[in-house]
Amino acid sequence: MGDSVPAAVITAAKKIKLLLLDVDGVLTDGRLYYGNSGEEMKAFNIQDGLGIKLLQQGGVQVGIITGRVSALLQRRADELGIDPVVQGREDKLTALNELLQTMDISMDEIAFMGDDLPDLAVIRRVGLGITPANGSTTNASQALWQTAKSGGHGAVREVAETILEAQGKLQTILASYQ
Repeated sequence: MGDSVPAAVITAAKKIKLLLLDVDGVLTDGRLYYGNSGEEMKAFNIQDGLGIKLLQQGGVQVGIITGRVSALLQRRADELGIDPVVQGREDKLTALNELLQTMDISMDEIAFMGDDLPDLAVIRRVGLGITPANGSTTNASQALWQTAKSGGHGAVREVAETILEAQGKLQTILASYQ
């Protein structure tokens, strides 16, 4: 965890029990690929995937709220054990409030990373609102933290390690890989 992470982010990260992520522009670089046969393709960063696994090992749940619907996303979420996965919801704050009715968790125990305007209401409401380096300027002005890395290029891993470090869990988890 570098000196570039603001103290307020560390304080908020200590409480996090759930990290919710947008997909396009956060778990991916935001580009959409379409093949001639109409198939959609997405590129996910393998280091972000391990970051999600590290969070889960540290007892932090990881979920997704996204405006688009993608079978590829569901496959990746299944591979990583991500739950909940809420797709096709542009009204992300409403989707989050619905999730909270089924979970024993408070808003200040939630971190959310989103890169653009559909994510703004959630970024403003949760305990730790985050946007990646390539997030919109509006999101950057409203988020508690803008990561050094861009979406699809390790931003999720950066968040994972920061949360785990703030909670005093990172070194123990990393030691299990040595």
